[in-house]
Amino acid sequence: MHAADPPVPDLQALLRTLRVWDTDLPAFDPATAPDAPLPLFLRWFAAAVDAGQPEPHTPSLATTDAEGRADVRTVMLHGADDTHGFRFASHSGSAKGRQLAARPYAALGFYWPVQGRQVRVRGPVRTAPADVAHRDLHARSTGALASALVGHQSQPLASYEELEHASDAAWERARREPDAMAPSWTVYDLAPDEVEFFQGDARRRHIRLKYRRVDGNWLRELLWP
Repeated sequence: MHAADPPVPDLQALLRTLRVWDTDLPAFDPATAPDAPLPLFLRWFAAAVDAGQPEPHTPSLATTDAEGRADVRTVMLHGADDTHGFRFASHSGSAKGRQLAARPYAALGFYWPVQGRQVRVRGPVRTAPADVAHRDLHARSTGALASALVGHQSQPLASYEELEHASDAAWERARREPDAMAPSWTVYDLAPDEVEFFQGDARRRHIRLKYRRVDGNWLRELLWP
């Protein structure tokens, strides 16, 4: 250990100091839930925004590779509706892009601790047309376009200086060509066949309501916590 290195923290001691949901949590009566999951998701999402939840639109995305090995990362939700399902985007050559090409099935996990809520979504994933990806990217910021133009996501990087040079060039091009193409930028639509809503409870009587799509219809069931 170098003299300037800080001491290694005691993880178990830190874990024992943490508390979960030491606050008033919203009530949830599953008997009043709608027949389909999307309206409930939209209500919970809006409630998370109103409650001040940081970045409520950044779920975890779980995929598997061709060998069946699981992977997970945080992505940004780009939309959710009955036509497309849950929409996100990435480069087709990224790790998640390659995994979705090999196994087009995934799961999203939203966690909104300010209200003790989770939403879990899983289902098959489709690739949206290229013109949809182009419009999606160019509806975002110059920084988003510059990042997409850099490309090479998930590939080995020789040095941070190489990234700096590529990023500077991409920013310059994004400002000069605001409609520039980023061919690898891809929009993905997850069509849910299962959606679970989890409402935490301070007494650990958590409510879990699961929607399952069966023959084109949504069935609802409660789960033990």
